[in-house]
Amino acid sequence: MRKVKISDIASKAGVSISAVSFVLNGKEKEMRISKSVARKIRQVAKKEGYHPNRAAVSLRTGESKIIGLIVDTISGSFFSRLANVIETEAGKYGYKVIYGSTANGSEGSEQLLRILSQHNVDGYLVMPEARIESQIASLIKRKNPVVLIDSYFAKLGVPYVMVDNFQGVADGVSWLYEKGYRRIGFVGSDLDMVQMKDRVRGYSDTVKAKKLKIPKGLICETVYGMENTMLIRKIADYVKKMRPDALMFGANYLGVAGLEALTGLGMSVPADMGMVCFDDMDIFRLYPPGITAVEQPIHEIGHKAVEILMGEMGVIPVSVKKSIMIKGHLVERNSFRVG
Repeated sequence: MRKVKISDIASKAGVSISAVSFVLNGKEKEMRISKSVARKIRQVAKKEGYHPNRAAVSLRTGESKIIGLIVDTISGSFFSRLANVIETEAGKYGYKVIYGSTANGSEGSEQLLRILSQHNVDGYLVMPEARIESQIASLIKRKNPVVLIDSYFAKLGVPYVMVDNFQGVADGVSWLYEKGYRRIGFVGSDLDMVQMKDRVRGYSDTVKAKKLKIPKGLICETVYGMENTMLIRKIADYVKKMRPDALMFGANYLGVAGLEALTGLGMSVPADMGMVCFDDMDIFRLYPPGITAVEQPIHEIGHKAVEILMGEMGVIPVSVKKSIMIKGHLVERNSFRVG
């Protein structure tokens, strides 16, 4: 099928090529083209299925109308829900989103950033991990607008939007304490990550504030991305050794693995174990009798991240508060023992 050109639209609309160009670039008022002519040009363009050459538009305006979304994995429920919000919010400003994963390590991260740069993206939304800090620093050095989501790099001073990880876990541990649990364990992954550090601190500070005697080893550290059967086995071994009466999980995939580990041990929630998980998901609502979880306000996170990025890109006035910490919400269910 032949690509529709501006000259085709001009011929069918009975106007000059320059008139079509001005209208399709939103300059009809500036060039004093009547509303009726502009309307006719747009109708013909739509009927003929005209799509502007984005590369040419980018060269002419210096803008691609595209933002890049970089995440560590595209398989998690948090990402899929957040990506949907970001696409919707970016669309309100006339922007499209292209995204990719850094799951293949630093080499994959460099390749992804190179591809996005070749697309001349106007700005970046990044869910960072420690190994791509140098690449983010390079983006900043080249004056690329960047906003981080779900974590941050303290040394770089890059704008970020994230949930209050400390308070979310503190709320979960406090809830378990109020339900009568006293030997509360914590299961996390890669404890050197900023967000996980905050979650561990939320756990540790809360158990200290409650004056609970927590023996060494009651914090279980797993490795992010480890094979699922190994993860389940590690959690099961931890439960057998440390014998907690309740568990606070630092991420939803850890909570799911924890449920499988408990099942393998012949245990269940809440009969044998109290449970709270950071980051809610459908399975926690559907699992009888329901697992209490800290819900991340994904719509607000996505909305604020796009808003701040648009400010950094000069699309809207720059936000006074460039970095935002949003409070999570504890969704109470029945993952505690009654009586």
